[in-house]
Amino acid sequence: MLRNFYPSCRVKNVFQIDYEELYENGYRGILFDIDNTLVHHGDDSTEVIDNLFQRIHQTGLKTVMLSNNSEDRIKRFIRNIDTLYVADAGKPNISGYLKAVELLHLQKSECICVGDQIFTDIYGANKCGIDSILVDFIRLPEEKWFGKRRILEKIILKCCDIQRGGKMGLKNFC
Repeated sequence: MLRNFYPSCRVKNVFQIDYEELYENGYRGILFDIDNTLVHHGDDSTEVIDNLFQRIHQTGLKTVMLSNNSEDRIKRFIRNIDTLYVADAGKPNISGYLKAVELLHLQKSECICVGDQIFTDIYGANKCGIDSILVDFIRLPEEKWFGKRRILEKIILKCCDIQRGGKMGLKNFC
């Protein structure tokens, strides 16, 4: 039962993912969450994030923002990023994931999902049959409280680590 919440692999942030290795391993598309995955909740994209997407696209990977946010929020975020998006995705419902895969004109096996939340991003990807990368959620130094769900996520990740013998990598890209 808990395995439904286990990510394929886990990294600190989106900059630790080897995107070239993803491509070499047959992935052609990445479904990205935005808030607390790429930037702090509600923030606009940064030059560093914009440059990251240029580098990702140069590897040959396609991207799509898969977000429970409104279309206005997503459009504001991607104004300097050439990417597709699915707004009001309803994660973890699989319909948003399937729409994202369809927009990319790829198969689920060619896609991977990157997000910060086990109960939305990772669980939805698993239900849909898409590999996933969990990143540590972005929070500001002054933020002390991070919610009950985050406590449950820590417990699930501990179980995952124990069951996998501490090995959380999927191939070589994490």
